Amino acid sequence: MNVAIFGAAGALGPVVAPELLARGHRVRVVGRNAERLRAAVPGAEALAADLMDPAGARAAAEGMDAILYAVGVPYNHFELHPAMMRLTLDAAQAAGVKQLIHISNVYPYGRPQTPTVSETHPLATHTRKGTWRKLQEDLVLAAHDAEGLRTLILRPADFYGASATNGLADYALRSIKAGKPADLLGPIDTPHEWVYVPDLAPIVADLFARPDAFGTAYNVAGPGTLTEREFVTKLFAAAGKPLRYRVAGPLLLSALGLFNPVMRELVEMNYLYGTPVLLDDGKLQRVLGTIRKTPYDDGIRANVEAVLKAPVAA
Repeated sequence: MNVAIFGAAGALGPVVAPELLARGHRVRVVGRNAERLRAAVPGAEALAADLMDPAGARAAAEGMDAILYAVGVPYNHFELHPAMMRLTLDAAQAAGVKQLIHISNVYPYGRPQTPTVSETHPLATHTRKGTWRKLQEDLVLAAHDAEGLRTLILRPADFYGASATNGLADYALRSIKAGKPADLLGPIDTPHEWVYVPDLAPIVADLFARPDAFGTAYNVAGPGTLTEREFVTKLFAAAGKPLRYRVAGPLLLSALGLFNPVMRELVEMNYLYGTPVLLDDGKLQRVLGTIRKTPYDDGIRANVEAVLKAPVAA
């Protein structure tokens, strides 16, 4: 197939594109900066396009059979998500694209009402970010047409890995590099889960090969649960550094939000640290069979090797 990855310079493009290329697909990587795309995803066709512009979205979709939508927006501008998705869906339908996979997250579920959350859990979002994500998902599923554009939603747990540059592991590794303590959001002793980003690549590729699996949403859970404290402890140990961290609880986060717009946006999502959404991905496993879940020790070690111990370019 001809597959376009929208938002390819983010966490997913550098791992999904090689998987698709290895399976014989032609891959177009789409983002704002062609040079950055070529560096992040060698071997694919790089196309610079503004996906907030209808002409840019149409150019990105033209000639494609499938789209992986993994577009990020600034954390304090989640209101852009539905608008960008509308443009993408319009462009995909006009170009005759047959499949679209949208990478979402757990925000639309809101506070968990059950110990683990399956796709039948109510989408009872109570935050602005969750509401915008849900509006985006509603557009995706409403566009599903078994005879035209088939759509599908993936809701993974939090990402970590070398290409995931906006998560706990990346922030902690930056602190380790700088010789500083890691900054954590508390509480830090509740169960949580993370998905090692490379594990998503075969899932996406396998789903593109299963058109009958479209028209619905799937969770992607981690390989088990860890607390935030346990995760960062493993990270420092893999880096061979003494554990150093400091914790910003809800009150401090609120105070910091008075001066920092991103911190202000984190306040409404702080419920995830006290009442985390732990996912049940049995539905996905029933469709694809056993899915790869890298154990935390192995994934964290690989993440540290890639980020901290990679050779420095001359």
